[in-house]
Amino acid sequence: MNDWPEGWTDDNRSGNRYGQGSNSDRPEGARVMPHVQRRPAPPQQRPAPPRQRQPEPPQYAGGYDNNAGYDSGYNTGQVYGDGGNGGGRGDGYGDGGRGDGGYVQGRPAPDWRRRIKIGSLSLVVVVLAVSIGTYFWADSKLKREVDLSKVIERPKGGDGTNYLIVGSDSREGMTAEDKKKLHTGSAEGKRTDSMMILHDGSNGPTLVSLPRDSNVEIPSYKGSDSGKLYPARGRFTKLNAAYAEDGPELLVRTVEFNTGLHIDHYVEIGFGGFAKIVDAIGGVELDIPKAFKDKNSGADFQAGKQTLNGEQSLAFVRTRYAFAGSDLDRTKNQQKFLAALASQTATPSTILNPFKLYPTMGAGLDTLIVDKDMSLWNLGNMFFAMKGVTGGDGTSMNMPISGSTGGNLVWDKAKVKQLVQQLNNDEKVTVSGN
Repeated sequence: MNDWPEGWTDDNRSGNRYGQGSNSDRPEGARVMPHVQRRPAPPQQRPAPPRQRQPEPPQYAGGYDNNAGYDSGYNTGQVYGDGGNGGGRGDGYGDGGRGDGGYVQGRPAPDWRRRIKIGSLSLVVVVLAVSIGTYFWADSKLKREVDLSKVIERPKGGDGTNYLIVGSDSREGMTAEDKKKLHTGSAEGKRTDSMMILHDGSNGPTLVSLPRDSNVEIPSYKGSDSGKLYPARGRFTKLNAAYAEDGPELLVRTVEFNTGLHIDHYVEIGFGGFAKIVDAIGGVELDIPKAFKDKNSGADFQAGKQTLNGEQSLAFVRTRYAFAGSDLDRTKNQQKFLAALASQTATPSTILNPFKLYPTMGAGLDTLIVDKDMSLWNLGNMFFAMKGVTGGDGTSMNMPISGSTGGNLVWDKAKVKQLVQQLNNDEKVTVSGN
């Protein structure tokens, strides 16, 4: 078979040729190899961008594309760069293989409205939880020991709420050192050292002091422990004797019988608890108009504004001999002090400060004795009504006195009747006391 191109034979290969290695001075002719035609590779298609259409390449003069027909020579379709690690152009569009056309998805803007709503709701839940917890904690500390259902022949209730507030000389829970420090003595039992009626109504609060030396009649009553009925004997004595004879229930019965005023709630606090409350709030500021001393109570005060601690406060409200033995002057001091105590305790700085609120509540509630129907809500209303007495919204007065008998103070019956009528009808009090 002749493998040489047409026109070539074995005969003419030996003459006039190049590259044969012969002795001829002409090179051997180049052997012509059959031309093998390579099948053209299919055109490489670029992936279309998923989000943004690339602009068409510009057409140049002459009607041809400068890039048309250009082949890089890399027919594998592989483009430089590793799209898997986000550092190269994995698909030729710089998206790092994410398929987002080169656009990076940014972090969404915070939804402040939603955050504020969630924060506010969380705050409300916390406040409610703390408030409810505080309520039940405080409620558990109240000593509901007085049963007003044992009081017989009670007058009809009027408008507003009447509280009988009693300060007793109870030394319960006090050590020998406490008794010496507070000048309370060591007498057994307990007696009423001060008594007040606080009326809370639509015309403002009214605080009426009942001197413990008031001359009152002891009515018939049912024994608080025995349940035995004791008939009236027309016996007149000092008001504080009723408490000493049969406790709070007989005291309420005696006040209602001699005034005709219905008592809705009873509150009592002893010496120790009184001093602890004052110390818990950091003392009570008081303006004392005149200097006085009393060795029996331990009082020793200069005139002017000053802050009284628990010991000094107790001496202030117990002093009577510095005023020529007058119980009326003492009751005025008690009113003044209790109103100042309430005014300085019921403030945002105390109520909203747990470091003051809880010690104050703990000190007071541990020693308060109340009636069985008293709630924390009632107690709070009483406290704020007491504050209103000095805030200009209320009135403070002594029970009207017409004279004395046997060293006891006699009430002015006509004025007392008018006062009770105004309180029952929740009218503005126009009666003046001593």
